[in-house]
Amino acid sequence: MSSKRPPSLGFIENPFIKKRNLEWRLDVPGSKTDDGGEGEDEEEQQALRNANEGISRDPVVMQDSPQQEPGPKPSPNPETINLSAALESGAMTQPDPATHFFTHLAQHTLDPYPSHTPHLSAGPGVGVGAGGSNISSNGGASFRDLFLSHAGSRRGAHFVVHQHDHPIAGVHYDLRLQVNETSSVSWAVMYGLPGDANSTRLNRNATETRVHCLWNHVVEVGSGGTGSLVVWDCGWFEVLGRGGEDGPAVDPDSGGDDDDGDEGGTRDGEGGLTEQEKLARAFGERKIRLRLHGSRLPERYVLNLRLTKGEDAEGRRKSARALGRPVRKRRRGGGKQTKKEIVETSSDGESGDVGDGDVVPDPLDGDGGDGDYEGDETKLSAMEREIQEVEDEFVRRTNAYRGAENSVGSVYQRRWYLSLDREACGFEKRSVGGKRVWVLKDSGGVAGGSKGNKEGGNVSEFDESGRLRFPFYVRGPDVERSIVTGRKGDEVLRDGGVEGFVRRKGWRSVLN
Repeated sequence: MSSKRPPSLGFIENPFIKKRNLEWRLDVPGSKTDDGGEGEDEEEQQALRNANEGISRDPVVMQDSPQQEPGPKPSPNPETINLSAALESGAMTQPDPATHFFTHLAQHTLDPYPSHTPHLSAGPGVGVGAGGSNISSNGGASFRDLFLSHAGSRRGAHFVVHQHDHPIAGVHYDLRLQVNETSSVSWAVMYGLPGDANSTRLNRNATETRVHCLWNHVVEVGSGGTGSLVVWDCGWFEVLGRGGEDGPAVDPDSGGDDDDGDEGGTRDGEGGLTEQEKLARAFGERKIRLRLHGSRLPERYVLNLRLTKGEDAEGRRKSARALGRPVRKRRRGGGKQTKKEIVETSSDGESGDVGDGDVVPDPLDGDGGDGDYEGDETKLSAMEREIQEVEDEFVRRTNAYRGAENSVGSVYQRRWYLSLDREACGFEKRSVGGKRVWVLKDSGGVAGGSKGNKEGGNVSEFDESGRLRFPFYVRGPDVERSIVTGRKGDEVLRDGGVEGFVRRKGWRSVLN
């Protein structure tokens, strides 16, 4: 009976290797030659030990394997090199993802840049201006420096509005507000921000979503699984008190009174509080009044976000119920059809012009909000499904993505109510042509303006820099462009190597 061979560094110790293959040895440079030459020195022996321990990343060459001639590497599949999409989805991580996206956006900025589109240069600017604005070398605001002046700061107050063309949730606009040094709270708004004070559909549903990492504010990417994400506007925000010189506590024609009263009245003397602290307090009181200082929105643009006690309780009940059950998996084929739960964001009696069709469907819902999407899980790659299974429990429990902090108690899919604060935006009611309408105080009594057309709008909606004027209308991915790269949604998908993207049907711009 033959004795066992003594252990040697030349063997690959793996119980799954067949016995007949144990004769294979590592061909390490510097090994002892057949003619009795010098063997490896201590440094080479350490390299061999490292190779056996899996430290070295150099390829292992088997003695009996065919030799490969050096040559150019094959071009990789675009789906595997789309680092931007992988970072956005959480499939990959980087120590400084924001820097990656600044470089990515600079490389994909259109040249020549489209007219009547504001431009925030992705490159560095020449300094920070008043209120956090930045001036770039080309005379415009700097996207990079604007973000960096707020990121990581307790006094940071960065906001972004993303246009998101999602294959399941459909077209919607994500409003994200910095709530601490590293994170932002987020709402999904179906038809974008309102811009016509006399619109018959002035009010919007605003569905609370996950708390995001702050670096997500600089993401603009396209992928087959999540669609296109375009930076529609960004800048800094300030939280206003309720009432006072900026206007009434509630827009008198916004669609009804809240069901829980004012709970504290007008806030005065907030000096010393940062915008993050004011936002956290207003968030807890369920009444947020914001002025957004962006590059695309009009100069004086103020929004109201409100959450009733009933919607708050309902949102918390659904969240608790979701935490108590396993992740729902979609059944293939037949089976008993269960009742679908669609999250709405309007309250009973709050607004007569906000209905079920204004709700952004939950992309995590197996039905995508309706019965038109079958087998949505098949659209996810194996890696995406594995990541979902591992992280779903953590994300559902905290309502925050990895790296973000839910410091204000945000609740997923809670239903808020968003409206334009017309008086704070500079409007007042006047009689024009025998009708009571809202007009700008400095417009000479002229109500409204040209609504343009569904294809491209009217130049009168913009000033010389491309900034919007009242009234304005959000027209969707076929028209709206990024304020950083100048691209539309389909151009972002093309640059991401996405082909055959199918958009969810049914979205129409609000033009009345």
